[in-house]
Parts: sequence; structure tokens; C-alpha cells
Amino acid sequence: MNALLELRDVRAAHDGITVLHGVDLSVAAGQVVALLGPNGAGKTTTLRLAAGIHPAQSGQLLLGGRDVTGVDARDLARAGVCLIPEGRGVFPNLSVRDNLQMMTFTGRTRAEIEEIAYTRFPVLASRASQTAGTLSGGEQQMLALARGLATDPAVLLLDELSMGLAPLIVTKLYEQVAEIARQGVAVLIVEQFAAAVLGIADHAAVLVRGRVELQGSPDGGLRDELSALYLGSSA
Repeated sequence: MNALLELRDVRAAHDGITVLHGVDLSVAAGQVVALLGPNGAGKTTTLRLAAGIHPAQSGQLLLGGRDVTGVDARDLARAGVCLIPEGRGVFPNLSVRDNLQMMTFTGRTRAEIEEIAYTRFPVLASRASQTAGTLSGGEQQMLALARGLATDPAVLLLDELSMGLAPLIVTKLYEQVAEIARQGVAVLIVEQFAAAVLGIADHAAVLVRGRVELQGSPDGGLRDELSALYLGSSA
């Protein structure tokens, strides 16, 4: 399977301290890859590096087989890389409709963007005039995903989608993520809690202290091995 997004022997640092020690990771079109591990393992740094927000000390970032190491985040976004950060990434003082309207910079009309959003997340249609900050946590995540999908991404990077949400809401959100992947999007999901994401993941990698300690198919025995590594949750 050809990788759409690939990290090759990537190292990265914060304030001179190396936090990624030669990470290898790849995601193909239509594939969901879960990046698991405890707090402080380097998961968010990996996502930020993949989005062009955090620089690599060494190694390569490839998009569609092309070396894009050091390319500006805005250029990667134009090339189809979409990061939905931890904390949902919506404008809390704007209405749902205005949050969506801001995505018209992608070239799509407001009507097109709203149709995409409301078809995938019908509850947002009934909340169109509501201020985003007053939505439930799950609805804010739906709005963040809807905004991201307005960019027609080739690569979707999700950071801690489950944070602060009830398990039932998380399950529904990840069902939507799985459907997005089935449409050919490469999806890389950072999660601390393995149980939240392994049900939809095609592949999983466990990052511990900046190194990939374990990876493979969730159905290939990886679930059984997870208990040997600290994940902050049982698998």
C-alpha cells in the first residue's frame, strides 16, 4: 500500500531537548492509523510536524512520495493536509453558520460547505444560529470536523478527538472518521486511550518517550501486547 503521508527517521526537539528519536510512520489513502501512547510521548509533536507546524531536526516528511520537509504549514494545508488540534479549534464567539462561512476561503460557496456539514452532522443544522461556544463538547468536535472537511483534505490529522467526551459520543464521532477514510482520505489519529480508536483503526503505532515501540494491525495481536506498555487506559 503506497503511503500518502510518511515520516522517515524523524527527529524533533523542544527547547533543545529531543522529543522524537527517529520516528517512522506512514498512512495510505483510505487508511486510519492510530498513534497511541502516554502523555509526553511525543504524539502531538508528531502531528504538528506532519502538518508543517513543528520543524524536524532530521529525517524526512513526505506527501504523496514528495519530500516536503521544511515546507510551510500553509503550503501543506493547500496541498491537502488538515490538522484538527486538541481543543476542537472552533471560534467560540461565532455562530455555527459563521464558523462554516469562514471556510469559504477554500473556494467553495457557503451553501456547498453547509451542505457538506449538515449532511454529515445533521445536528449542526438545528444549531446553525447558535454560538459555537455554547454547543456541547461533542457538537463542537462535529463542527471542527465539518470545518476541516470543507478544505477537501487528502490527509486528516486528529489530536485527542475523545478528550472530555462521553464514550457514546466518541464512538459516533469515530464512526464518522471511519466513513471519511472510506472516501479515500488518509487519517492519522493521536489518542491516549487505545479503546477509543482501535475499533476503527487499520493500523496502530505506540509511541513511548519519542520512539515507536510497537506497531501493527489491531487485529494482529497488538491489542494483547498493549497491556505491556503504559497507555493511560486498558485496550
